[in-house]
Amino acid sequence: MNRTPTPADSDDPQAEYNAFVNRHLTRNVSAQVVNGMFGQTGFRLVQAPTFLPAYLFALSGSDFAVGLARSLQAAGTVASPVIGASMIGHRTHILGTMLTVGVLMRLQILGMALAGFLLATTPTLYVVILMLTLMGFFQGMYQVTQNSLRAKVIPVNKRGVVTGIRNFLAGLSSAAVSYIAGAYIIEQDLFGDGYATVFTLAFIIGMAGLLALATTKEPGSVTVKQKESVKGTLRLLPGLLRDDPAFAKFFYARALASFGRMAMPFYILFAASRMEISGSALGLLTTVWMITSSVTNIFWGLLADRRGYRIVMIATLALWTLSHVQLLFTHDLSGMIIFFIIMGLAQGGFAQASQNMVMEFGRTEDIPLRLAASGTAVNLIGTIGPVMGGLIAMGSYQALFITCIVLQLIALAIIIRTVPEPRSLRY
Repeated sequence: MNRTPTPADSDDPQAEYNAFVNRHLTRNVSAQVVNGMFGQTGFRLVQAPTFLPAYLFALSGSDFAVGLARSLQAAGTVASPVIGASMIGHRTHILGTMLTVGVLMRLQILGMALAGFLLATTPTLYVVILMLTLMGFFQGMYQVTQNSLRAKVIPVNKRGVVTGIRNFLAGLSSAAVSYIAGAYIIEQDLFGDGYATVFTLAFIIGMAGLLALATTKEPGSVTVKQKESVKGTLRLLPGLLRDDPAFAKFFYARALASFGRMAMPFYILFAASRMEISGSALGLLTTVWMITSSVTNIFWGLLADRRGYRIVMIATLALWTLSHVQLLFTHDLSGMIIFFIIMGLAQGGFAQASQNMVMEFGRTEDIPLRLAASGTAVNLIGTIGPVMGGLIAMGSYQALFITCIVLQLIALAIIIRTVPEPRSLRY
């Protein structure tokens, strides 16, 4: 991989870089935490496995349409991580690029809200699906740019606790807003369309989070890669996997585990097939999921800072698999609450572990490329998964959950047997 030194005023550019990071650490941690609290609260209202699937089903009356919408959202993210990597890989400063992409991503949520207020049912369905696809496109770029920025401003031995705290606060605020969204806004169909009102609220809160991140003090990179086109960046991906076998094994395991996401749009539809799900129940289940995820994220972060993210990934993937087993035997609201508790324990920690482990393999200047490679694979599966899930769910929800269990058990075996702790490796 070609590397280009960047200008520095010091004889030791790395020491100057580290001093800058330490000097502005408190400010940058605050920006990350506030961004997590507001930005994640806004997006969790849209990404939660409750509100949007219920809204799509209300608009379409079809399991397949729900899965298709989520698949198209994931399809938007397949190529865009590589675009994001090519946009920032050669830049010494990336904050401006990340903020631009963040605004574009959030505008799609506003578009869904306006469609709900202004259009009839069928046009609203089409616009929501289009907005989800575009949101996925910008989301793929945003994840690469945001995580690359975090890797620059937060030292590796502090990322776990910082991620845990931001997710903890995000979960608490998300839980409170989600309960209000379900029990009051949707239940009372506020302003004529309760779901559109929730999406408007999500847009406003999400923009507040992005403004907080704009206060980041970003150091100039010590080394950067030569500027590559999107096509050139794509050509680098096979070599990245070939030259780093440890990352390659993690790459395949994470991708396989991500097939568990294909069931997410159907949890609430499965529950609705067995019990009555009101707006209040939607709010309650979303709140349980978010509180559980947020409270445990600090624990997962502290464990990762001390023992590494590999152990966190193993534990959370095992719990995620267990939640699907428990779901097979669920018949009432209390069973669904237990499921969302177990799934909440798992998913937040798994997302934290899988995203942060990517940044710990290999060289620092290759972080955008590794994020793009891993993100593209996960998002490709996210594209295929919900459509597959919708087709399987049309026959049986139980068959869908069993499929997830089998695939996740295979991924768990790969991680335990072949994926090393990246902090134990020397590059």
